Amino acid sequence: MKIEINNNNFTLHPSGAVFWEEKKILLISDVHLGKIAHFRKHGLAIPENAIVENFNRLDEVVASFNPGKIIFLGDLFHSKINAEWNLFAYWVHKMQTEIILVEGNHDIIDKQNYVDLSIAIYDELMIDEFLLTHHPVENEWFFNFCGHLHPGIKLKDLGRQSLKLACFLRKQKQLILPAFGEFTGKYFIRPDETDRVYAIAKNEVIRVV
Repeated sequence: MKIEINNNNFTLHPSGAVFWEEKKILLISDVHLGKIAHFRKHGLAIPENAIVENFNRLDEVVASFNPGKIIFLGDLFHSKINAEWNLFAYWVHKMQTEIILVEGNHDIIDKQNYVDLSIAIYDELMIDEFLLTHHPVENEWFFNFCGHLHPGIKLKDLGRQSLKLACFLRKQKQLILPAFGEFTGKYFIRPDETDRVYAIAKNEVIRVV
């Protein structure tokens, strides 16, 4: 799904990522690396191969766009360092692409670990007239790209069956990205009349509102 914002072109990818065509920037939010290992440590029966799924999905979306820069919009890691950090460090080294982290509330790992991987860290980031944050920010002067909410939408048909899909939520001055990571959950939204909702249905993004 391609959309235009302030005369710039963006592609909404089924992974939940956004590619900014003019800047060759890939935006990704709420990967929550380490969450699966955290759950397994506490006895939840999650298959071990689920850990590598996030990295496979990262590889796929990067291969789709070949970005010049990757910006994570917060909650890159779920909590403290665990076994998944080594997988992440390996992934960073093989990318050979500039990586930036806009900090989220879950990003509690010592910043030096990111510095050692040559990852720059910001509380927020301004690029032209666009404001990149983790938490949604209302700003009349800038268009805000953000995450945090893990937006989802419930769709019902005439047979009263329902689908629960992750989605991109576009407001007048804001685009909220869905969570990229596995096992992150969804916050089901009730869009306003002026909102646009782009749902992720398997391998495509479709506008539903």
